[in-house]
Amino acid sequence: MPHWGTTMTAVLPLAAPDAPAGPAHPLATPGERETEVLRHLALGHRNRHIAEQLHISESTVKFHVANILGKLGVASRGEAAALFHAAA
Repeated sequence: MPHWGTTMTAVLPLAAPDAPAGPAHPLATPGERETEVLRHLALGHRNRHIAEQLHISESTVKFHVANILGKLGVASRGEAAALFHAAA
């Protein structure tokens, strides 16, 4: 049937898409408080000492430590401390 249907136009880019930026440095992602907790971890301080120094509860320190380990992709406080020292 004449004049029946839909006209479609497709535009295809000929250039390759921009390459995504490489992953950010792992120590760039922790927040300000997490960075403070990480500094204490790197010095070998226990949760109680960190809590006293930063005037927060031990539960909050545990929460920050768990976030730090996840963001850095490490399994232990020692690994997090090693990354911190290697970046310094």
